[in-house]
Amino acid sequence: MFFERPKSGELAVLVHMDFSHELEREDPREFEELVLSAGGDPVEYFTGQRVAPNPKYFVGSGKLAEIKAAVDQHQAGLVLFNHSLSPSQERNLEKELNCRVLDRTGLILDIFAQRARTHEGKLQVELAQLQHMSTRLVRGWTHLERQKGGIGLRGPGETQLETDRRLLRVRIKSITRRLEKVQKQRQQGRRARQRADISTISLVGYTNAGKSTLFNSVTDAEVYAADQLFATLDPTLRRLQLPDVGPVVLADTVGFIRHLPHKLVDAFKATLEEASEADLLLHVIDASDSQRLDNIEQVESVLNEIGADHIPCLQIYNKIDLLSSVEPRLDRNESGRPQAVWLSAQEGQGLEFLTNALSEWFADEILQVVLPVQIEQGRLRAKLYKLGAVQAEAYQADGGSELTLRAQKKDLLRVLNQENIDLTLAKRCDAE
Repeated sequence: MFFERPKSGELAVLVHMDFSHELEREDPREFEELVLSAGGDPVEYFTGQRVAPNPKYFVGSGKLAEIKAAVDQHQAGLVLFNHSLSPSQERNLEKELNCRVLDRTGLILDIFAQRARTHEGKLQVELAQLQHMSTRLVRGWTHLERQKGGIGLRGPGETQLETDRRLLRVRIKSITRRLEKVQKQRQQGRRARQRADISTISLVGYTNAGKSTLFNSVTDAEVYAADQLFATLDPTLRRLQLPDVGPVVLADTVGFIRHLPHKLVDAFKATLEEASEADLLLHVIDASDSQRLDNIEQVESVLNEIGADHIPCLQIYNKIDLLSSVEPRLDRNESGRPQAVWLSAQEGQGLEFLTNALSEWFADEILQVVLPVQIEQGRLRAKLYKLGAVQAEAYQADGGSELTLRAQKKDLLRVLNQENIDLTLAKRCDAE
């Protein structure tokens, strides 16, 4: 008789092991936060040390007996490992413990499945789940692993396991094609913003750093924000009006986490492209987190993985209301450029420093000039007024005028090029 998986419950036993060969160990505290974010109720937490994982059960026989006793005592329906388990280890543990066993990747996927709201997000989660499941299909079909002979058992030569694997491959291909379509639609949206010369700013950062709270505070949006890991999964875009700059697009993206499985990065490529195609990244950091330096390093690692490490970045130290004697401020680098903003999105402290930093960041491309316009250049004059670039107009005796202009350099050049006007005809206001 084949092994049927028991139904999962919310009572969970947690397992974290330290191995002497590990260079980068998982964080036990963060693992517990992941479990709580998934809706689990931890009843016992097992930790231990080994030289290397046990090939069959990942943990030793003594630790396995302790885990089994805890499962029986609490009637737990779930055992969670803060590690990556092989399919055979998951299968062996489930047979031994008689309950559902999930590793760190499976837990993160479950959280993503709960958070997905849009069609695109659900497709991305399903793709990652199917890719993860494809290596674990043998779990429930060991009795059909091999084709048998005999009356009633002869057929097309395909076992149930092979049938499931084939159907899985078909579904993965279908989702991949649909995500490629979504990716093309997002590219079209980005090209439209580029044609309109609208800059894009993406919020990135470690999960639960406060990105969505900051996004809501700056844009007056109503994005779901909560004190839990991966509260945001689907990207949200809003237009933001910056003083002296004009409109920009602000994007809220999924949070990063250490040792994010590669299959998840691949599945969420369409979403993460909002970060990799941005003009500026706002790296939101939980200033109150004791692990913030490690978290910064992990975010930079993921940015490098998705090809966004070359994009200019402004650091935002959030949650300063949880720190004593830290006031909102704007830090600059040696050349005087904005480098970091210290604020509290929850309390609304220091948001003006962020607005000023963004305006200053993009204002480098703003020109303020005086341009002579002849009487026959009415179309040029109309376009400059439509652009909103005209600050003042002084009429001349010959019927022409001098326009005092202030606009982004790329916008002004576009209009002038359309009318075959050389920018050198204009004189800078500061040069007068």
